[in-house]
Amino acid sequence: QLQSKILILTICAAGIGGTFQYGYNISIINAPTSYIQMFMNETWLERTGVPLESNVVLLLWSFTVSAYPLGGLTGAVVAGPMAIMLGRKMSLLLNNVFVIIAAVLSGFSRMAKSFEMIMLSRFFTGVNAGVSMNIQPMYLAESAPKKLRGAVALTSASFTSLGLVLGQVVGLRELLGGEENWPFLLASNVVPALIQLMFLPWSPESPRYLLIDRGDKESCISALQKLRGNSDLSAELEEMLAEQHAVKGQRAKNPWELFQNPSVRWQLTSIVVLSSAMQLCGNDSMYFYAAYVFQEAGIPRDKIPYVVIGTGSCELITSVTCNMIIDYAGRRPLLLGGYIFMAGWAIVFMVALSQQTQISWMPYLSMACIFAYILSFGIGPAGVTGVLPTEVFDQMSRPAAYMICGSLLWFNLFLVGTAFPFIVKSLAHFCYVPFLVVCVCTALFVGLFLPETKGKSFLEISEEFKKRNFKAQTHAVFYKGPEEIKTTVL
Repeated sequence: QLQSKILILTICAAGIGGTFQYGYNISIINAPTSYIQMFMNETWLERTGVPLESNVVLLLWSFTVSAYPLGGLTGAVVAGPMAIMLGRKMSLLLNNVFVIIAAVLSGFSRMAKSFEMIMLSRFFTGVNAGVSMNIQPMYLAESAPKKLRGAVALTSASFTSLGLVLGQVVGLRELLGGEENWPFLLASNVVPALIQLMFLPWSPESPRYLLIDRGDKESCISALQKLRGNSDLSAELEEMLAEQHAVKGQRAKNPWELFQNPSVRWQLTSIVVLSSAMQLCGNDSMYFYAAYVFQEAGIPRDKIPYVVIGTGSCELITSVTCNMIIDYAGRRPLLLGGYIFMAGWAIVFMVALSQQTQISWMPYLSMACIFAYILSFGIGPAGVTGVLPTEVFDQMSRPAAYMICGSLLWFNLFLVGTAFPFIVKSLAHFCYVPFLVVCVCTALFVGLFLPETKGKSFLEISEEFKKRNFKAQTHAVFYKGPEEIKTTVL
């Protein structure tokens, strides 16, 4: 069937140049770390005749690494206006310009004898990832049919983990991870960008954007026909027209307007809590520990990169599984289960780390914990968090909600990246206590306050939150989660 092929093409074309790049660019920087640090030292020596001190090299390296989340934060902020003015599809296509600039900078950095070019290249790569992390789930959720909306929007998480794994594979010594090839490794992110530029133009623009933002009913119907084929569009069109009528006369909101608006209080609280928790739950820090734990478990040092690929593959397998079950299981159970399991594994992991030297089989337990933690993250929090802003906000608030979400995501990535080494230093084996607290609090929040959005239209979800936002004002009582949820009738 042609229409399902067009939906699949849209998902793949948006994903490969979208969130795939986020995962890919996070993992390709790990392999050439020592080579780039040597290159910085040699370049400085050539320029000044004096070698750099080791702590200065470390400082320059941390600037290079933190340029990525800084770019991501910039990308998240410009993504909102881009999505409103240019449309979802056009923004994704234009976004590839940043990666092409980045690839040119890093590809020629060694020839130009300039490590500053690498820093700049990481910044532009970050901008690209920041834009795509916000616009891709929005574009896909707006293009998908209601019953597949969760699964389609969730492919963003699958592409992120696919990027992570492929980045780890390409970074192996046998491929582009050797000393001679690091400029090519850093510039290899131009390939997904070119694939997207070839295939995404064939996909239609988001039908919701065309109708509600542009008021162009004909284009909306033609985009829907491309995506749905000959199936009956009247119900879907009616629902979109109702949403268009509900936001009539409004303009696209700015992020600060959402904070001032009491009618979106619970939606905003939900995405702020969940977006922050996604980075503050310690999943990325597990990768930091992976090499050390595997070494303790007796895996030879030169084999560790191959085992680390296993951790990335874990996330990929679970996000694909989550894709298949999200529209059956619902959003709440996946989030709740994910955070509860992560809290459990964090406790076991800390016990295992503290007994690492005393008990011979403890390194294997901590190894199992790393895999289990990443699996628990992949099954719920990794994907569902990105889908929620599309579902709980209306068309006019959605870009602003994604700007808030994206900014929090990147700011917290930067925060954890900077603070984690100090947390490890001060708390040693108990370094996962802060992450444990985050997981428990988030699980409590989801259990008490987050309604289920599975299988509901955007308007029905808005109505449910409206009851909640104004219930607090009319009765002046604090909202008690489960009672409300039990009485919600679809």
